[in-house]
Amino acid sequence: MIVVCVLALISGIVIFYVSDDGTDIEENGENEYTTVPNDDPDRIEDGIHVRTGLVDAPGLQETVNNCTNCHSAKLVMQNRMSAERWHATIRWMQETQNLWPLGENEDIIVDYLVTNYPPKEKGRREALTEVKWFELQ
Repeated sequence: MIVVCVLALISGIVIFYVSDDGTDIEENGENEYTTVPNDDPDRIEDGIHVRTGLVDAPGLQETVNNCTNCHSAKLVMQNRMSAERWHATIRWMQETQNLWPLGENEDIIVDYLVTNYPPKEKGRREALTEVKWFELQ
């Protein structure tokens, strides 16, 4: 049984690679090659940096170049902090996570983050009220 499964798997792989030459067949029977666009990694659409989802504003490139080497842009966007907290977080990353010195880029990055992703006034969700508790058995 195992031998039959392995042979079927190998046959499927061979057929896939032999029959797929990277072309699409149009209705008239002619082959048309599929092209993949070579997108600019720094493309901006509707004010958003397409690759990262960050807002296009002064300081974007410094933030992308320094923060997204280690972090997802989503992680950067969700950590809405004040300038003081960002500086403290950067110090912590430099002391414990081997973050390189940011030099003059630090203020540019912090300004970008505080301007475009400021702390939200409301933190955690409101406390639950009128909860119906069930006794576990």
